[in-house]
Amino acid sequence: MNIPFFNYSDLFAQHSAELTGVFQKVASRGAFIMQNDLSDFENKLAKYTGIKYALGVANATDAMQLLLKAGGIGAGDEVLFCSHTMVATASAIKFAGATPVPVEAGADHLMDVASIESAITPRTKAIMPTQLNGRVANMDAILAIADKYNLQVYEDSAQALGARYKGRSAGSFGVGGCISFYPAKVLGCFGDGGAVLTNDVEIYNTIKLMRDHGRGEDGNVSVWGYNSRLDNLQAAILNYFFDDYNAIVERRRAIADLYNTSLKGLNAVTLPPAVDSSEEHFDIYQNYEIEADRRDALKEYLANNGVGTLVQWGGKAVHEFKDLGFTQSLPFTEKIMRSSLMLPLNMTVTDDEVKYICDCVKKFYND
Repeated sequence: MNIPFFNYSDLFAQHSAELTGVFQKVASRGAFIMQNDLSDFENKLAKYTGIKYALGVANATDAMQLLLKAGGIGAGDEVLFCSHTMVATASAIKFAGATPVPVEAGADHLMDVASIESAITPRTKAIMPTQLNGRVANMDAILAIADKYNLQVYEDSAQALGARYKGRSAGSFGVGGCISFYPAKVLGCFGDGGAVLTNDVEIYNTIKLMRDHGRGEDGNVSVWGYNSRLDNLQAAILNYFFDDYNAIVERRRAIADLYNTSLKGLNAVTLPPAVDSSEEHFDIYQNYEIEADRRDALKEYLANNGVGTLVQWGGKAVHEFKDLGFTQSLPFTEKIMRSSLMLPLNMTVTDDEVKYICDCVKKFYND
């Protein structure tokens, strides 16, 4: 078999007629910037998540930075984040004017609650957990620490649209969260795109101005702003895919269950939490990230057998990019990064392909 990690062209091919129609409708109206497709999508997004306000922006990194700045994060502040994340999490903190402070990941690859308090200093202003791989962190514990030290909470929920913790959606905790619509995300467009989620009306109104050069509907510029708008064409594409989003999530959960059922007895591999293994978590499986003995050799073996895999972020946690000035040592996170491998999980992967991938993994370890 030939199974790419993500088949970008096939994503379009499966829906080519419908998506061509979407483009024609938008283009024929000349509706390219901040039109009804965008506002309709924002309303759908807010309703789906149960969060009061959703704002489309250019990408999820902008969404995080806008949230931080609107929330008052700036020079002299420190923001704690889990180092097992994309560098964008830290860069959003940096370009908001604050200092990103990395902390350890836990066994679930999310922020390790036990490592938070030791990283708090008098300059700490906020905690930003990453809701990674379609799973929400232990937000009760994080919010309790934030309350104890009078800290804000922001969520990098870029990979977690629809994921829930105790019935609450990712992005609904604290000041707000973000969503990424990068093409490989569970809900992806055909370019960059992102959204801000918040229940705070003042944050919403501020970011609504900031994303469009600080301009209000009357044309007055009342704050310094950015050019960070979600293109209307991308919003229309997202509207199309969003109509079937529940089915997309259930399909991804079914694929994850196939992986878990086939690989759970393999001692050389540590699997992510199984579907419905916890009453507190509803996972959407943005990625299926395993920890594997002899990871690099397994990756090569799978490639030789036609299976594409991915080592997330090139195999480095954020704190390991020493040119950025980080000096921390986070042994458990580094251990995760040396052994983690993502297997194909997307809407173009078939059950037979998943079974083939699992057979290859088992053959590698059993031969």
